[in-house]
Amino acid sequence: MISLSDYTYHLPDEQIARYPLTERDQSKLLVYQNGQITHRQFSDLAASLPDKSILFFNDTKVIPARLHFKKETGALIEVFLLDPVAPASLVQQAMEVTGEATWHCAIGNLKRWPVGTRLSLQHQTLTLEATLADAEKQWVTLRWTPEHLTFSEVMVETGKIPLPPYLHRDAEDIDQERYQTVYSQAAGAVAAPTAGLHFTDRVFSALDERSIQRDFLTLHVSAGTFQPVKVANAAEHQMHAEQVIVSRANIENLLSANGPVVAVGTTSMRTLESLYWYGVKLIDNPDAPFLIAQNEPYQRPSILPRETALEAVLKKMASQGVDRITGSTAIYIMPGYQFRVCRGLITNFHQPASTLLLLIAAFVGEDWRAIYQAALDGDYRFLSYGDSSLLFPKNR
Repeated sequence: MISLSDYTYHLPDEQIARYPLTERDQSKLLVYQNGQITHRQFSDLAASLPDKSILFFNDTKVIPARLHFKKETGALIEVFLLDPVAPASLVQQAMEVTGEATWHCAIGNLKRWPVGTRLSLQHQTLTLEATLADAEKQWVTLRWTPEHLTFSEVMVETGKIPLPPYLHRDAEDIDQERYQTVYSQAAGAVAAPTAGLHFTDRVFSALDERSIQRDFLTLHVSAGTFQPVKVANAAEHQMHAEQVIVSRANIENLLSANGPVVAVGTTSMRTLESLYWYGVKLIDNPDAPFLIAQNEPYQRPSILPRETALEAVLKKMASQGVDRITGSTAIYIMPGYQFRVCRGLITNFHQPASTLLLLIAAFVGEDWRAIYQAALDGDYRFLSYGDSSLLFPKNR
């Protein structure tokens, strides 16, 4: 039993950051280390990290996943892309599809859109048509001309950036750039890995000067990241699954790390911890797929060393002759979870009673309350466009 009421706090509306700062790296940085809290600027990140740290970033790129169509009656139908269905279910492949694609979507005004009815929108020479293929599954088939355009190119021209619902505003021109990390590469997320929004070339240069290593993996953030916990026992919450991509180099860098592994964001942390559990599965079953269920770490506790689990993944990749693996994780990191890979975390400040706050509480223990109170008292800006923290738990 994990009582949700134990993981909430009062967040004043005026401390929710609804717009980004003028300069990314001028956000505040709360540092929690050795049980002590200090206040700095994000531009001081490099000086705040332990020697030989290695940072792992999520290089996913937010797609303009919100589409607006109008019926002849004038009714607005909103189509919010969630997961690709056909002809490819893997996000990175789905973004390269040409001509036609079917996606699972969240649909606004669904009752006013009969199955089989075709809607269209025009952008210069591009025409995009949407047909409701299955109302129950909320599958939408999208077709476009010119057919040679990739789905990613079509979305850039016709879609809108899907800002978090708690910002209570529509996307504006500034969001096209700022709701995206400067290192984003792999198109497919419908929400930004917001811990990375603070990084700039200036911060990267400072990291280089201290020889702080960095590496990039991919988790395509889904809309489920904003799904509220609605059950009194938070352990009963149903987590969303997200696609992850990990390279051979990622694993080799983890194995050779001489300092703390620091996840840049909760999405990077979930990917790194999922990788460990995939290795555990492979030791039990060499043919196991890379699918991590939300309660897997709790149903099959493991004392395997990190190195043993990671080497099992490398062995699997070698047997398949691949340098990258794609998987899916619904891992639910909540109080009681034993961290296997991550020793530090860079992250923003999260909503009360959310799965992300539960992850923070799992990582730093009851000190999460002191950390969040210090941020509130220090007039920190909260949520996606808000300020940042660097966390190193006392017991790690």
